[in-house]
Amino acid sequence: MPVPKKRQSKSRKNTRKNTWKNKATKQVNKVIGLVNSLLKQMVIK
Repeated sequence: MPVPKKRQSKSRKNTRKNTWKNKATKQVNKVIGLVNSLLKQMVIK
């Protein structure tokens, strides 16, 4: 018979969300930097 799981605290949920968001923002910043460098190289040529 299924039993409901215990409730997680808000702080635990928020820390997990923040780590996920931080990973995503790091990746986005890397991509933006790469695109900027490529565009600068194209403009220079």
